[in-house]
Amino acid sequence: METWFAFSTAKVNWPATQRRVKKALDLARDFIRMGFHPGIEARTTAGWHSTPSTVTNKFRSSTEDAAVRNATIEQERREYVERILAAVNRLSSRERELIWTRWFDGEDRTDIEAYIMLNMTHSSYYRTRSSAFRKLAGGLGMEVYHEEESPA
Repeated sequence: METWFAFSTAKVNWPATQRRVKKALDLARDFIRMGFHPGIEARTTAGWHSTPSTVTNKFRSSTEDAAVRNATIEQERREYVERILAAVNRLSSRERELIWTRWFDGEDRTDIEAYIMLNMTHSSYYRTRSSAFRKLAGGLGMEVYHEEESPA
């Protein structure tokens, strides 16, 4: 089996790393549920400007600004989700099934509901989830390291 992540486990703060990976999975799920729509709207009230309009096409209205921001934010969200899902798809089949069931199955599931659905014991579920989180953290560069202690 190919290793697609490489990191040293000596200085990694695993509780903080697991929280970061879980937060990333939650955010990706939320972006999918929202349909990537950021919801920025244009100003609809008229405004007075002391500067004359130009013919250089450098001036843009609030509608154009909102459209550009919406497209940019939507693209960034889409790329984020694609990055997370690509990493999940590189996990082993059991780890991938666990992540999909818990986060991306379209239902709000707790860990308990997920391990019951997967016919896993409590300990095997958390062992598999921990392994998946470690691989995701390494593959996505989400490791949290302990602070280096400097000599006093």
